Formats: sequence, C-alpha cells, structure tokens
Amino acid sequence: MEYSAVNTIWVLLGAALVFFMQAGFSLCEAGFTRAKNTGNILMKNLMDFCIGTPAYWLVGFGVMFGMGTGLFGTFDPMIRGEYGHILPAGVPLWAFVIFQTVFCATAATIVSGAMAERTKFSAYCIYSAAISLIIYPISGHWIWGGGWLAQLGFHDFAGSTAVHMVGGVCALIGAKILGPRIGKYDKDGKPHAILGHNISFAALGVFILWFCWFGFNGASTVGMESDALMETAGRVFFNTNLAAAMACVVTLMITWIRYKKPDVSMTYNAALAGLVGITAGCDAVSPLGAAVIGMICGVLVVFAVEFFDKIAKIDDPVGAVSVHCVCGATGTLLTGLLATGITTEAGLFYGGGWHLLGVQALGVFAVAAYVAVVIYIIFWVIQHTIGLRASREEELCGLDLTEHGLLTAYAGFAMLPDTTPDDAGTATVVSGDIPVAEAVVVKKVPSFDAGTVPKLTKIEIICKEHKLETLKAAMMQIGITGMTVSHVLGCGVQKGKPEYYRGVQIEATLLPKIQVDIVVSKVPVQQVIETAKTVLYTGHIGDGKIFVYDVENVVKVRTGEEGFDALQDVE
Repeated sequence: MEYSAVNTIWVLLGAALVFFMQAGFSLCEAGFTRAKNTGNILMKNLMDFCIGTPAYWLVGFGVMFGMGTGLFGTFDPMIRGEYGHILPAGVPLWAFVIFQTVFCATAATIVSGAMAERTKFSAYCIYSAAISLIIYPISGHWIWGGGWLAQLGFHDFAGSTAVHMVGGVCALIGAKILGPRIGKYDKDGKPHAILGHNISFAALGVFILWFCWFGFNGASTVGMESDALMETAGRVFFNTNLAAAMACVVTLMITWIRYKKPDVSMTYNAALAGLVGITAGCDAVSPLGAAVIGMICGVLVVFAVEFFDKIAKIDDPVGAVSVHCVCGATGTLLTGLLATGITTEAGLFYGGGWHLLGVQALGVFAVAAYVAVVIYIIFWVIQHTIGLRASREEELCGLDLTEHGLLTAYAGFAMLPDTTPDDAGTATVVSGDIPVAEAVVVKKVPSFDAGTVPKLTKIEIICKEHKLETLKAAMMQIGITGMTVSHVLGCGVQKGKPEYYRGVQIEATLLPKIQVDIVVSKVPVQQVIETAKTVLYTGHIGDGKIFVYDVENVVKVRTGEEGFDALQDVE
C-alpha cells in the first residue's frame, strides 16, 4: 500500500484533537459537580482512557474491524491481523488504530458524568473496561466495521449513534440503577438543585470540546488528498460549528422565557447537544439542515433535562443522558430526513424516499437495545459482587477523601461547605460498634424563673461539613431561629487523619470543618446539646465537639434591644 503524507497527517491530527476531548470532559464534569468530588472525577477521566487504550488494543479493535460476520469482527489480540479491507486510502494501520482508539475512549468517558458523585471507583474501572472491550466495538462493527447496518446503508459519519448514543445509553442505565444522589429529592419526590461548584471549569470544558469537535467530525473524512475530500471537510467544519451555535441560541431563548433568566449551565449543555446532533450527518446535510438539527437539539436538551430530573427521577449531574443519548439518537434520525444526497442516499425531505430514514431508525433502535441489555447485565453483576455505589458516609464526605485519600482538590483555596440536604432532621444511624457516649461534659443550665434575668448561653458546635444541613434542620425544629455558620480548619487531639500525597505523609493535617455558633435563652441549653449529639454522632473520630459559654449581653443593632429581648422574633 502506498501511503499519503497528507492523509496520514490529517488522521493523526484528528486523533490528537479527539484525545484532548478528555480534558474537556474532565473540566465540564468537575465544574458541574461539587468540589468534594473533583479529584475523583479527574481520576476517572484519566483512567477510562488509560484502561480503554490497552483494552481496545487487546480485543476491541479486532472485534470492531476484523473480517468476521455482520454481527462480530474477529478476536485479534494486539492487532496482528490484516486490515487492508478497512483502511482509508493512504493511511497506515497504526495511524488508523490510534484514531479509532480515541473515539472508543470518548464513548467510555460519557458515562462518568451521569454517574458522578456516587459511584465506587473500582466499579467504574470495571465497567469502563467492559465498554472498551465489548460494548462499543460490537455496535461499532455494525456501523463502521462493515457489519449488517453498514450493509443496509446506515449513515453515521462521525458517531452520533456509534459513540455518543452508546455512551448515553450506558449513562442512562447506570444512573437509573445507581439512584439519585443523597439530598437530590425530598420525601415527596420534588427535586433539589445541587449546584456545580465551578461554572468556569464547565465553560472551559465546553469550549475545549467544541474546538476538539472539529477534529472529531472533520478528521472523520480520514483524508484530504482529493478535491472532494477537501470540499467535504470544509462543509463538515461549517455544519459542526453552525449546529452548536444554533442550539445555544435556541436554548438561551427557551430558558429566558421559561425561567425568566437565560440559564448559563443549560446553554453550555446546548452547545454539546448541537455538536452531538450534527455528528451523524455533518457531511450529508446542507448548512440549512445543520441549522435545523442544531435548533431541534437546542429545544430537546432543555425538555430532556427537565424530564429526567423531574419526571423520570433519574439524577444526571451533568446532563449527559440528555446531550448524548437523546440528541445522539435525534441527530441520527434527522439525517434520514435532511441528507441532501451529496455523500450518501438522499433523505426524505430531499426526494430520497423512506429508505434512509427507515434504516436510520432501525440502527438507532438496534444499537440502543443491544447496549442497554449488555450494560444492564454488567452493572447487575458489579452491583451484586463488589458493589456499584459508594456508601452513604463516603458519598456525604466526598469521594476525593474516601476513595483517594485526597483531602481537597483545591489546597490553598477556601471552598463553600456542601449544603445538600441530608434527610434533614433525622438521627444518624451509628456506623460502628462504639457505644453512645457523651460528646463533652456539659454543665446543665437551669431554666430561668419568672421575674429573674434570663440567662444567655452561647453554644459552639464543630462538625463535619456534610452534616451542616442535618444539624441546621434539627436546630430549627427545636425552636432555634438564629445561628452563625463558619467554614474553619482544625484538628483534635489526633492531629487530624494522616494521608499521603505523592507518597509523602501529610503531617499535622488541618481538616475542613463547620463551626455553628448559637446563642440561646428560651430554648434549654441541654436540649440543644442533646439534639446536636443525636444528629452528629457516628461513633468515629471526627464527629466534632460542642463548647458552651456564658454570654454577658446581646444587642440587636436595628432596634437597640438587649439581652433576652434581642434574641426573640419580631411579633
């Protein structure tokens, strides 16, 4: 085979851009979730690529591109077979292999976002490997490896179905099996917003993904040697950009009307929705078709996010299911309507009849069904062996600390405490075999009698960050109407919990804690203490401390009231 320098460089450049999408996904997922899970998310996005690469080399590539049957390629460990039948003109085997490897990694990394903040890291590594070993390669063989869908004329130029819908279906099944994050829904099923901690991260991630999508779609021409390929690449670039931009404009208008303000995070989701939607037909539709696909995806992403969040009760922190599954399937189907006949059979709206639309619909249904069944089996096995979901305590503390021993991903930066409701007001079940004991020795303060000066007492409670909402709700139930909350660092007599950073033990650790200050006069001091102990107690080191002080006076600045009167509600 005679190699082409232009085609080879084009494919390798595309591979590098698609690889860099891992950075975009990492930042996007980290930004849309909470700070206490940032290190875990970054680690998962690193490892799905690092696990997927050898898995695809050992098994996946042969399954996907080997000359087997219409359903399955060949088992070819370490890619030692002959693949001349599938190689693009002038492109060496290993250039094509790395190009396909980065696409495989993209499918695997999509799942991370929907299952973020509550998945065990060991479980993630296992199902990520399974996606690269069997799930993605088999459906990829049907579409791109000469399988039965390719033989029928199924058109998915760069992977709306082959990559994005595959990852999106896995994400949907995984998020459903896992269940929502703690505090996402109240007892009546009403969703609570759990804010992402860094919208700048999320925005930068989306811009990186948008930039890299030019390689994802554009380099899928796998050549630039002929005039036809150059013309196609230009059209692909333009359509890719136009669809993303139109999706953002439409989502901005919809959210502005529905929420009375243009929603930032949803509009960034829309950019990805438009990019996913145009990926199947970016070579086959006109700019008008690309604009229509972008607008439809811009509408869909808003209502899909609301549907999964409010109706289906599927907790997807980053909107991965709405973006990749819903818009991936939609973009593939719309190709059957809007294909102009330039590079493939014309779609229904361009005089091509129902054939292409029917094949597109069959492909979407078949791939979705196959992926859903296989990934469900994998999740079921993991759930009944090592477990799929992190424990309650691990989830509340954050996976950075519990899974990786990482005290914080933001050393040197003060972060707001997590304020997600934790079944507020309920007592925490003792998690160990340590008997319930007094947290501190407290001198009981007798209730004041009529005619005497009411006693003022300050109660200072030091507790874990994730216990704040539980404590706050419990205090309000017993009549506490005011409190001051501070984010502090400190350690007890144990000098913190020793952890390791790059193999070196961290000494004299100052752990992040919450300090709650309450001044009481009417509510008995002992009731406040006993209530705090009930909701904070686990029996393990680090539950916190309670300090009690006498207060000389309290002055309400607005009214000038002092003492007991300054602490009372306005009648």
